[in-house]
Amino acid sequence: MEKAITVIRKIAAITDKAVLFHSATGKDSIALLHLMHPYFKEIQCVYMYAVKDLDHVNKYIGWAQRRYKNVRFIQIPHMAVYAETRLGFLGRKKNPDQKLYSLSDLTDIVRVRYNIEWAFFGFKMSDSFKRRLMLRNYTPDKGEYELQAINYKSKKAYPLSVYKNGDVLRYIEDNGLIRPEKYGLTGQSSGCDPTNVEYLLWLEQNSPKDLQRVYAELPLAERLMFNYKQKENGKDKDK
Repeated sequence: MEKAITVIRKIAAITDKAVLFHSATGKDSIALLHLMHPYFKEIQCVYMYAVKDLDHVNKYIGWAQRRYKNVRFIQIPHMAVYAETRLGFLGRKKNPDQKLYSLSDLTDIVRVRYNIEWAFFGFKMSDSFKRRLMLRNYTPDKGEYELQAINYKSKKAYPLSVYKNGDVLRYIEDNGLIRPEKYGLTGQSSGCDPTNVEYLLWLEQNSPKDLQRVYAELPLAERLMFNYKQKENGKDKDK
């Protein structure tokens, strides 16, 4: 992870405080926080929730706060929550006047609240074509790797930019860090996404109390699960 550390050191030479948007259970966030923690006096982690205070998420947040004494967490609504609230999506309590926020908006709000200029993200070019385009679109007058990892104009950093999932998982294992959750049964996990049946199935098997919390806030997610099981049962009968 030498390239990632190089990026982190460059920002740490500018400031001793950083914001990290942290997914709690995800491999990239787990690895990036461990990489960052020796270089900053204060790291303000931001977890964006779809449903607040889920037990399996809080387990990861608690682990990080115990391990790193210069780290604190806040939980804020994910930007999708604002859109879902405006639409009443999946039965979420509807408010047609709800203001919408982008990730950039939320980043600026956190920066102002905690008086921290630089924000870090665990995005990688290997995550998706969209991420690759985003991370290659910077134009600072710096070297090739920094072109993909630091946006000096917006004061945002992406130290894991050029790494792949296998690199991150090996780093987690080599350093004895908490193992990330993988909610998807196939392909890349989409994280804590109540609109994804694979996530709901994971909760049913591993954290049923959290599943009930999801249903309480998004009652139509239960219908989503019911329809999925009916379809799967139909497939089984046809065999």
